[in-house]
Amino acid sequence: MEDFDPVKYKKMVKNYQKNDDPLGWFDSIYKDAQGDYKAVFWADLEASPNLINWLKKNPIKKKKSKAIVIGCGVGDDAEALSDFGYEVTGFDISPTAIELCKNRYPNSKVTYLVEDLFNYPRSWIQNFDVIYECNTIQVLPGKYRIKARKAISNLIAPLGHLLVSCRSRKKGEQEDDIPLPLDKDEIDKFVITDKLKEIDFLAYKDSQTPQVPHFFAVYKKSDLL
Repeated sequence: MEDFDPVKYKKMVKNYQKNDDPLGWFDSIYKDAQGDYKAVFWADLEASPNLINWLKKNPIKKKKSKAIVIGCGVGDDAEALSDFGYEVTGFDISPTAIELCKNRYPNSKVTYLVEDLFNYPRSWIQNFDVIYECNTIQVLPGKYRIKARKAISNLIAPLGHLLVSCRSRKKGEQEDDIPLPLDKDEIDKFVITDKLKEIDFLAYKDSQTPQVPHFFAVYKKSDLL
């Protein structure tokens, strides 16, 4: 198993993006782990603390509440939602990621699926009470970021919540970075364009060295849409 090489990784992603194939490289990251979910370089191997905090403060109010995790990776956030009582779908474009999830959690209640954010089943539209999006948009280029945001917003059931976790940047900075963090204008499109209501917004820096700025935003959908 090769050590993670950030320069090689960024070059690979840029090559796929130049060929207008923004999703084709994802599976290679999981294949490089050779069946060991602990070897996936971007996996935290624990659920997001911000997600857990939100779940504790917002207990389920109705039976059979549905949640979905965008790009579920190796499953930590999907399992957390399940532990808090949701009927959870975790999906990823990478077949290898889904295989890792199923092997890691053989007795899981989560439905793990290989699906494409840009071509998911129509039955998913407006069908989930909680959507958790973590770091998907930031690894996409240009028009695909807009397409992803719209696809994510379309999953929310009336009165449902969308939780978005991502790296952040100031407008005009880091424009050649991979991943490309979201600036405030971009993440605000969930409100301005998709007509969601912002419930909570946190800008913070993580515990890495050097520290990396992030956003954690919570949106709610109106029952009139």
